Amino acid sequence: MTRVLHVTPNAPEPDRIEIAARAIREGRLVAFPTETVYGLGANALDPAAVARIFEAKGRPPTDPLIAHIASPDQLRGLALDIPQLAIDLGERLWPGPLTLVLKRNPRLPANLSAGRDTVAVRQPAHPVAAALIRSAGTPIAAPSANLFSRPSPTTAEHVLRDLDGRIDLILDGGPTPVGVESTVLDLTVSPPAVLRPGGVPAEILREMIPTLDVSPRVAGPAESASSPGTFLKHYSPQSPLLLFTGPRDSMLAEMRRTAQQLLAENKRVAMLLATPEISLFADLPVITFDLGDDLDSVARRLFTGLRQLDSSGADLILAHDFPREGLGLAIWDRLFRAAEGRVVIGNW
Repeated sequence: MTRVLHVTPNAPEPDRIEIAARAIREGRLVAFPTETVYGLGANALDPAAVARIFEAKGRPPTDPLIAHIASPDQLRGLALDIPQLAIDLGERLWPGPLTLVLKRNPRLPANLSAGRDTVAVRQPAHPVAAALIRSAGTPIAAPSANLFSRPSPTTAEHVLRDLDGRIDLILDGGPTPVGVESTVLDLTVSPPAVLRPGGVPAEILREMIPTLDVSPRVAGPAESASSPGTFLKHYSPQSPLLLFTGPRDSMLAEMRRTAQQLLAENKRVAMLLATPEISLFADLPVITFDLGDDLDSVARRLFTGLRQLDSSGADLILAHDFPREGLGLAIWDRLFRAAEGRVVIGNW
């Protein structure tokens, strides 16, 4: 049975943080909230503790982890040949949902980086995460606190549903405010490349990196991934998901035609929809989840929606694209991988 400790999100209780920090120092696993999603933490400098993360999640050893730090000063113990751009980005965007990929210090456990010569590092902004890392006195390796390839957890309840009995402790700090993972930026290549879009939009990064590469990354199942979240199957509900894209009116019309066809086949249909779209499908016997009416809300509610519709017993979940600007690019990336690349294009 996994222990759950409730903490105040903006002012976490020091005694509860120290209980979790002690578990980290002892090589155990602790789930905790960040501003993006809940992370599954272990001592990043302890290879045996890092290995326990992979075991608990059922995560392949080819998928690297992110090392979380409490201050930029810790960066020099994790990375070599740190470029000035990394320092500048840290000064502007840390703490926050940006992960930097740098040259790995060879003293770090190889399994932290899936055997690659790079390391992914970020400084989270959530007060609970920051307090835990400071109290533990060590960088904390932490992927999302869920079973591998499942939708990421944005509440402690999501973590418990996936990992109860597999991990030692959960710090319950309430829902996470961003809802999609960090942006992963590779600074070991030229030009710098976004390996995973996330909580820091590409538009902000381009202000400092005009040549930024944002080409999509899809890792093969047998290769060592360059970043977390780059396998084609990721964030996936157990029910198959179809992703629709194209001009808005034709995209929604294609979703409606598909839903009607599935209903005629006696299928149970669920739909992820923005608030203004709920009424467009009110005449159909489908299960809907309201994602909200702006990209911030959609990002924050996306994984909850996937999990809730999955638990409804739907035979198929229908979702659609959003404008790929700001957080929209990260939303597209999560839905594309949740759909395992199954995309339907609505045309005029």
